[in-house]
Amino acid sequence: MSSLDLALVGNGTIGVLVNPLSEVVWGCFPRFDGDPSFCSLLRERTRDSDFGFFVVELGDVARAEQEYLVNTPVLVTRLYDRAGAGVEITDFAPRFHQYGRLFSPMMLVRQIRRIAGNPRIRVRLRPAQRYGRVPAETTCGSNHIRYAGADLVLRLTTDASITALMEENPFYLEDAVTLLLGPDETVQGVVADVGRRFLEETTAYWRDWVRSLGIPFEWQDAVIRSAITLQLNVFEDTGAIVAAMTTSIPEAPGSGRNWDYRHCWLRDAYFVVNALNRLGATRTMERYLGYIVNVVAGSADGRLQPVYGLTGRAVPDEQAVDSLPGYRGMGPVRVGNQAYRQVQHDVYGAAILAATHVFFDRRLVRRGDEVLFRRLETLGAHAARLFDQPDAGLWELRGKPRVHTFSSVMCWAGCDRLARIAGHLGLSDRAAHWTDQATRIHRAISERCWSAKRNSFVATMDGDTLDASLLRLNELGFLSDDDPRFAGTVTAIERELRRGDFIFRYVEQDDFGTPEHAFLVCTFWYINALAAIGRRDEARALFENVLACCNRHGLLAEHVDPRTREQWGNFVQTYSMVGLIGSAIRLSRRWDQAF
Repeated sequence: MSSLDLALVGNGTIGVLVNPLSEVVWGCFPRFDGDPSFCSLLRERTRDSDFGFFVVELGDVARAEQEYLVNTPVLVTRLYDRAGAGVEITDFAPRFHQYGRLFSPMMLVRQIRRIAGNPRIRVRLRPAQRYGRVPAETTCGSNHIRYAGADLVLRLTTDASITALMEENPFYLEDAVTLLLGPDETVQGVVADVGRRFLEETTAYWRDWVRSLGIPFEWQDAVIRSAITLQLNVFEDTGAIVAAMTTSIPEAPGSGRNWDYRHCWLRDAYFVVNALNRLGATRTMERYLGYIVNVVAGSADGRLQPVYGLTGRAVPDEQAVDSLPGYRGMGPVRVGNQAYRQVQHDVYGAAILAATHVFFDRRLVRRGDEVLFRRLETLGAHAARLFDQPDAGLWELRGKPRVHTFSSVMCWAGCDRLARIAGHLGLSDRAAHWTDQATRIHRAISERCWSAKRNSFVATMDGDTLDASLLRLNELGFLSDDDPRFAGTVTAIERELRRGDFIFRYVEQDDFGTPEHAFLVCTFWYINALAAIGRRDEARALFENVLACCNRHGLLAEHVDPRTREQWGNFVQTYSMVGLIGSAIRLSRRWDQAF
């Protein structure tokens, strides 16, 4: 049965998920949102559909071990049979600097090495095409195999026996073999040497990258793994950031809450950029800003959609594909996402907040200027006009639009940051204008989104319900940590939205019924809020509890079952990894107080 006990291997061009027995169960080519050549995560392998995977099999497996190489996304799987024979599979996607630029090709490298005894293995590579509808067509050459689909040809270049791979014959592994799966291009050089060099360069690249991070003293391994994982979700070519690598992992069993997350939500991307920037990974912010500027330039009058494709174009219309039954058979499997048609006013604030750093961060050589500020003002004008208008909200409710407090607060944040930027640039008239707009919006939210009866802010203007996004009011700067209204809001949320050790995003029925599982990032928001109002010990205990929900590799999906603690939802979820980083930074002892 499929599970989310998976490792993510990638390089900013592709990302694949590998299970504990070395099977690549998910992987899209030529990029994150492409056709899944490997899709056994969404379809159990049967005699009639035994394709869409890539696995190294060791006969009579008795034991399996799996781990990342320290401070890298290079995965090592060790398999041992009952006689003690063992093999080691090293999986990675090349990423390093070469010829003055970043080299991150559409390539997965698998190195298989004998580590004990006399292991007998079988390599089975069966790519699918058209979302698992049919297997790729296969032809071979002297030292390669070509897998042809309707729109893409993959080439496996190897020093293993081509016959053994084509016919899937078991063979004794005397020393090592290297498998390079990538574009239909000739590999220059000896395959083993190429694989060895790529591994050395990739390992060095990631360790240098990690070395440059400014991390908290405590929970360092968890933060480093989260940071690497977030970076793997950045599409290097354009700077877009996907919410997750997968589509249609359900939020809860049989819920129908199955969505395609292989696209760039402006809100989610802002959280990722903010988290990585706090750790010192500024290049992601610069790349994403370029993506945002191009999106804004291509929009009509600065109007923004909530989500865009990796190239900045519209996301495909949402449709269900019947060729994949779904995770554990729980369909539908959806491609595209109808959220791009929704109205979500918080995106204007999210885009401005993502760009704010470049005006103040002196580590950057190219900082924000008046030209960029004027472009952002177009977004601010929309925020000022739309803050009290109905939308679908950050939870993307598909029912009746309402005026969501979080959307209004994000519109306020956009105007507030524009005022600060204008002041920084010496544009006093524009600073005064945006200060007036921010003050007006703040006053309206404080009057219409506060419930004296609940002693709490509420989810919608003039409403009476709660949602977990209200836990962000202090971190966005709308309220101070010591504002009694924030403490009251935290108390109300824990009373109504807490289930066991987790916080639900909301508990009211929506278009798909009553939510069954907790949205993980909401629990991180709650942990941060507890720390902000002085309940630090309780926050630390809850943080340790959530860390225990990570899989063996320290990775998190979108949702968790509060009773069984099993992970659900698309994987790996950037929101969740961002939440982990934010809580670790807030809760950790300082370096100068650690010894």
